[in-house]
Order: sequence, then structure tokens, then C-alpha cells
Amino acid sequence: MSGYSTYKPQSPFMQWLERRLPIASLIHSSFIAYPTPRNLNYWWTFGGILTFMLGVQIVTGVVLAMHYTPQVDFAFDSVESIMRDVNYGWLLRYIHANGASFFFLAVYIHIARGMYYGSYKEPREVLWILGVILYLLMVVTGFMGYVLPWGQMSFWAATVITNLFSALPGIGDPIVTWLWGGYAVGNPTLNRFYSLHYLLPFIIAGVVVLHIWALHVVGQNNPTGVEPKTEKDTVAFTPYATVKDAFFIGLFCILFAYFIFYIPNYLQHSDNYIPANPGQTPTHIVPEWYYLPFYAILRAIPNKLAGVIALGLAIISLAFLPWLDTSRVRSANYRPAYRVFLLVFFAAVIGLGYLGSQEPTGGYVIAARILTLYYFGFLYVILPLLGLFETTKPLPNSISESVLREGSPAGASAPASGA
Repeated sequence: MSGYSTYKPQSPFMQWLERRLPIASLIHSSFIAYPTPRNLNYWWTFGGILTFMLGVQIVTGVVLAMHYTPQVDFAFDSVESIMRDVNYGWLLRYIHANGASFFFLAVYIHIARGMYYGSYKEPREVLWILGVILYLLMVVTGFMGYVLPWGQMSFWAATVITNLFSALPGIGDPIVTWLWGGYAVGNPTLNRFYSLHYLLPFIIAGVVVLHIWALHVVGQNNPTGVEPKTEKDTVAFTPYATVKDAFFIGLFCILFAYFIFYIPNYLQHSDNYIPANPGQTPTHIVPEWYYLPFYAILRAIPNKLAGVIALGLAIISLAFLPWLDTSRVRSANYRPAYRVFLLVFFAAVIGLGYLGSQEPTGGYVIAARILTLYYFGFLYVILPLLGLFETTKPLPNSISESVLREGSPAGASAPASGA
């Protein structure tokens, strides 16, 4: 939970404000005095990176919205005008477009870290579920943003993805009609997606506040998975965690800047630089790279309804990890068998991402089915059984003991706390 605030306002104005709205002491207790496990590594910096990237996306998105025209006859040209006629419009668009990819890259690493170190386990179930909700909101927001340039891939991705709802018996067709605003993807569709794409980031920001609140109630997990027991197990959030966060955010921004200034279109699809044409279907319709694993799962199942259910279940199942994983040990550092199965799971997700970018033919479909089977088998079969039969390594008595053990020559054979 948040640390005890020792904040004492010095100026008369801050003393006056503190008696009426103690926001300064709240910030001090939550982001300065907040007790942080002393053994956190750099994998824990991605929470700060995600907060930073959300701010970047909101700021650039608001400015781009000032120049964008949500009308099918002018949307593509308005994006081109932003690139050519608006002062630094090219920079804003490249930051926003590549920012979406880097946002998802950071969230995937954040989720993988949570799975490796068992950050979803009791008492952090609500914290984890809020994280899955944030990911779902990101998925919807990113998809709607991909439609806005109104290029060939935008139009046809919107057509294909929204048509998936038609597989739902009874309610599917009305949902598709509502999303389209008619009986085909057109101007009402673009207006709906534009308004929701503008609104959802602010909803995401609100859920982020809840996520941080939940984090400060239950406290941060750590590489050992052992809860802090004494003051020796923790350090103040500032400067120890803030300096580490700032350093890694800086490194992340260097990579981000490389893509923006040197290869800004590397992660974009070339067909999206062609104006949308309802009469000409692209040879191969693919979503953005961060949706490809789930797109592969969708295409791996021959039945449309079953594919849509599997697609949704692949994401929603992550919310049930606190109950699917029956082991009492959190960190994979002390769970040898779980670590192997988890790394294979990560490899399967990456493999599905590759297969989602390929034509759904021959061996690609067979491989996608095998990896899809492992994806769900890991979640619903392997995880529950591992908790019953896995032999785990002995846990340290405390965080400080683990830190001291690793810092000593004799601790060279001790389980490492890094990834």
C-alpha cells in the first residue's frame, strides 16, 4: 500500500491547499514514499513506459484530430494533408502510428513479465483483471485507429473484422448493422470509429488510475514472489524506482525515435497508402502485427463461429489466470517445469504471430492449429495440473535474504532474480 506521507508544505499557499485538498501529500505517499521491493529489476519499468506511451498517444491523437476529416471522400486526403501541409504533421503522424506499435510491444512485455513472476496471484487478482481490461480497450482502440486513414487495408480490415460478429446467432447481424451504420462499411462506419477512437483513450486513462490504485493497495510483486515482511525488504519509490524507470524509458525512446526518423513505415502495410476501393479486394488482408497471433487462431479453426469464440477466449482467458494456476509459488525462478512450459507458450504466441501474417494454406494452417491447441492446452490443462504435481525450489525467507544471498560469492548458485 502507499507509504506514510511525511510531506510538510512550506509555502503558505501549499499549507492552505493541503488543508482543503491534500493532493500534494497523496502524490508524496504514492510516488515518493511508496515502499517498493528492493529487488525489482528492469522488467518492472514497463509499467512506467506504458504510462508514458499512453500520454504520447493521447497528446498526438488530440492534435491529429484537429486536422483530420472523418468523411469517406476526404479522410485519405486529410491524412496526406497532415503529412504535407501541417507544420510537423509528418512527425505527429509517425509518432502516433508507430506509437501504437510500441504501446503494444510494451504491454506484451508487461504481460509476459506478469506471467513469468506470477503477478496475477492472490492478492493481486483485481489488479491483473484490470490489466486485461486495459488490454482489451487497447485492442479496440487500436483497431478503430487503423481504420481512420481509409486506405485499402483500413477499409477491408474493417469489413472483415466487423463481419466476424455476424457469426453470433441471433444478435450477430444487428451488431454488424449497428457498427456499420447501414448495410456496408461506409461514412457512418468511419464516423463511429472516429468518435470511439477519440473517446476510448480517455477511458483507458481512467482505468489506468484504477490499476495504479489497486497496485498501491496490494503492493508490487517482485522477482522472488515473496511478500515484504520488514522495512529491510523495501526502499522508497523515489529515487530508487524513479531513476531506474527514467533510465529505461530513455532507452525505449531511443529505439522509438529510430523507427520514427529512420524507418517510419516499416511497421505499416503498403496497401494502406492506396485510397480505399470497395470494388478491389487486396490480395492478402492482414491486421497490424500486434493482432496477428489472434488472427492466426481465428483462421486456424474452419468453423466461423468456433473461430470467433476461440479468438475472444484467447484474450479473455488471461483474466482467469489467478484461478487456472493452482500453484502457491509465484515466481517462475522457483518453478522449473512451469518456466519451461511458459517459455514454450511465449514461443507459440510468437509463432502464431508469424503464421497470422502468412496465407492460410497448407502447412501454415496445420502449424497454426498445433500452436492454437498448445495455447489453450497450456492455460486450461497444463497450468492447473502443474500446481498439483510440480516440484518447486525452496523460497527465500525474505526479499532481503534473497538480495544478500545473490550479492555474496556463496550465492552464485542461488536462484537468480533476473529474467
